Amino acid sequence: MGLNLTLKIWRQKTSGGAGQFVDYKVDDISPDMSFLEMLDTLNARLEVAGEDPVAFDHDCREGICGACSLYIDGRPHGPDRGTTTCQLHMRRFRSGDTITIEPWRAKSFPVVKDLIVDRSAFDRIIQAGGYISVNTGNAPDAHAVPVSKSNADLAFDTAACIGCGACVASCKNSAAMLFVSAKVTQLSVLPQGQPERRQRVLHMVDAMDAEGFGACTNERECEAACPKEIKAENISRLNREYLIAKVQTAFTSS
Repeated sequence: MGLNLTLKIWRQKTSGGAGQFVDYKVDDISPDMSFLEMLDTLNARLEVAGEDPVAFDHDCREGICGACSLYIDGRPHGPDRGTTTCQLHMRRFRSGDTITIEPWRAKSFPVVKDLIVDRSAFDRIIQAGGYISVNTGNAPDAHAVPVSKSNADLAFDTAACIGCGACVASCKNSAAMLFVSAKVTQLSVLPQGQPERRQRVLHMVDAMDAEGFGACTNERECEAACPKEIKAENISRLNREYLIAKVQTAFTSS
């Protein structure tokens, strides 16, 4: 039997315009649909009725790209932990439910239209230092550069960050510390990341501050909301990396 639902969706035509919640009734929704497929069904019905479909972001629909970023019933990506919106299925809801769907709420992620926000602030943080600029030539032979098992595991775990912005959306301060700490940690524990290690963290933190993200107050909402379960302990590593870089820079300049 299909689900009969009420969707309370944020509608906003333009970035600078006013927005409001609009209620939509959707009937006979299969429990096996993904959340995005349910929105596809709503939009198909709106188009048939001659109404403007709801704008929302999506790409891979496999939990990889992070584009499907929605605030569902007060939680980034919805009720399931370690899950992106595209991996959320309608069986998690009951017929008769009212589901509230919003875009990310953060000054640094301005709304573009409806449920789509501009997350290019994350791109600019990566451009500030989240890379290795040394030309290494051809790929080296396997195991040519020794990396300890613990560091390899840590780099792999933090590289899983998909940059969706759930950490920012869940934080009362709209902090981006979990995202930045994941990107800094990923490179700082590998041999390839050592030559630019200090300037990387300085540039990325400066870029984060310039984008207007808030400060971390260690309440760990970011860790709970992260669909890839990035650990908040990386924020401690980021703070340590930043302080060491600041001290070394001060001594070098003096």
